[in-house]
Amino acid sequence: MPSQSRGIFSELRLRDLVLPNRIAVSPMCQYSAVNGFANDWHFVHLGTRAVGGAGLILTEATAVTPEGRISPSDLGIWSDEHISGLKRIVDFLHEHGSAAGVQLAHAGRKASMSPPWEPTRLVPEAEGGWRDVVGPSAIAFSENYAVPQELSIDRIEAIQEAFVEATHRALEAGFDTVELHAAHGYLFHQFLSPLSNQRTDHFGGSFENRCRILLETVRMVRAALPSSHPLLVRISATDWLEFDDRNAEVEQGWTCDQSLRLASLLRDEGVDLIDVSTGGNVAKPSIPVGPGYQTEFAATLRKSAGISTGAVGMISSPEQADHIIRSGQADLVLLARELLRDPYWPLRAAQQLHHEIAWPVQYVRAAGGHKPPRHPFAGAR
Repeated sequence: MPSQSRGIFSELRLRDLVLPNRIAVSPMCQYSAVNGFANDWHFVHLGTRAVGGAGLILTEATAVTPEGRISPSDLGIWSDEHISGLKRIVDFLHEHGSAAGVQLAHAGRKASMSPPWEPTRLVPEAEGGWRDVVGPSAIAFSENYAVPQELSIDRIEAIQEAFVEATHRALEAGFDTVELHAAHGYLFHQFLSPLSNQRTDHFGGSFENRCRILLETVRMVRAALPSSHPLLVRISATDWLEFDDRNAEVEQGWTCDQSLRLASLLRDEGVDLIDVSTGGNVAKPSIPVGPGYQTEFAATLRKSAGISTGAVGMISSPEQADHIIRSGQADLVLLARELLRDPYWPLRAAQQLHHEIAWPVQYVRAAGGHKPPRHPFAGAR
């Protein structure tokens, strides 16, 4: 059972990994890679958040196969050649006191798409896209997306093995933890939800069958990781249709009740923390967006399934984040857009909450008083 915390600046132990605080950088796609390779943009983007004091830094969705990328400009880890660029980043994160995690992902039917600052469209092969877009069933996400090829059993097994191979590469790069991306309408989420999974074999139909690909992959990745390394899974707790009166006659898709059942299964398979988000598998759901609008799902899973959770979604103020941890709603807060606006948010939060935190020696002059130099990250690797 997760233990009670003293706030966002208390340590968090996940197996042998000890995070110096409860502040994590949520995976944020940068759409800046070429052929999956990390470059200076990723180095500066992630490295700056380590200088800013985040306890855990997760990469963007990092594809385990070329056709598993959301866009042609996503990070990849399907080749040994990708390891060195990622290792350069991991080493820097460790030098500045942060733990490093990689989010392993496959986009499924939402692959080969344009970056968000362009009109939503399927990227053609002439511009670096691909026709081999796959999913659990031949159902497109929306009219601008490809109708995917339904995955054969052999190809499902090949993708599962790709996650295992990617895990080995992540360890070579020095990552402290792995997160499997089963949220936001990407491949694993597509299998979980009956809206996108209409298979009639043992990967579709019942709740148990729809969960099969994720649970099997979790089991395989957990076996590939040393026992000292924690395993995280990001899920979407709901497709939001269960809360939308306009869709009362429509199948509800993936729901909070199903997420609760899944959370217990993930816990039993050796998952150490569930990163709880929502949505992404329905093109235009009605979502009551507001400060901390997803935190209640993290709290529900934490309390009822007895597993550590991370809360994400419009968490912006230090007081809000600290309250989430102190009140036992989650064990970790994951910040995204707020850390784009202010990569040094943890340092500012410490000042606002009157907590002593080590600043990089190069920045001590701005700390409002002398702070001890930050020690290199000493977590298990």
